[in-house]
Amino acid sequence: MTASPDEADPLRPGLGTQPMLWLAKVHVLLKPVVNDPPGQAIQGGLRSLQFSTVEQVRAGKYFEITLRAASAEEASALTTDMCRKLLANPVLEDFRFEIAQAPSPVESS
Repeated sequence: MTASPDEADPLRPGLGTQPMLWLAKVHVLLKPVVNDPPGQAIQGGLRSLQFSTVEQVRAGKYFEITLRAASAEEASALTTDMCRKLLANPVLEDFRFEIAQAPSPVESS
């Protein structure tokens, strides 16, 4: 029995017309040349708690975004667009992310 062209192939993600769920783990940090007052405050707090080995702290933002896309490449392109348009200020911040297939939701019985 062969699958119709409209059915997604579970062994080859991204094929077929059904979009898959992807998980984007996005990290946004201030650029190294930008002063980081929150990071400095955290560093001071850690030192006051006797963590004297801490040399530097850079504070940032972390997002987990579940999205639908036909492929990892499309999910990556969408995530890049989200970062450039909303999640990161390109003048002050850098971003990086990882894309992985989202875990299947657990069905309740």
